[in-house]
Amino acid sequence: MSRPISRHGRRRRRCRVPGPASTHGRREQDATDSSVDAFIDGIPDPTRRADARRLQSIMEDASGEPPVMWGTNIVGFGTRRYRYASGRTGETPFVGYSPRGTALSLYLALEFDDVREDLDKLGPHRLGKGCLYITRLAGVDEKVLIELIERSVAAARQLGES
Repeated sequence: MSRPISRHGRRRRRCRVPGPASTHGRREQDATDSSVDAFIDGIPDPTRRADARRLQSIMEDASGEPPVMWGTNIVGFGTRRYRYASGRTGETPFVGYSPRGTALSLYLALEFDDVREDLDKLGPHRLGKGCLYITRLAGVDEKVLIELIERSVAAARQLGES
């Protein structure tokens, strides 16, 4: 199956929310013991590195959970279990982010249609399935971002209880 084409004629990147199984039985995006600080220190761009540190602080405050590496490039906060209709289960963080090359990918447990008004106030962003893409934190309204993250944590906790 090919990836969808963007309005600019380029293939869209798929949002890699922690969860799908790898071919070896271990999920590629499982929680690991890797150092979050070492991961962030290894980000070459100083602006992206500062944004990653700020997102870490925001998500840690919103979730009350410490940061944990999920796979090699996702920083997650908290853990919830999920179960598909097929019976397959897994774990995923309440919220998380990845400082990718062109954008900060935020992994949220929100129905974006339900928070459209907040997204309109946020500033420049793109959406994927469960992903909010932001180029720079300086370009968005941080108060709106914090509110979205807090709502996502609450939704993820509720999903984890059901």
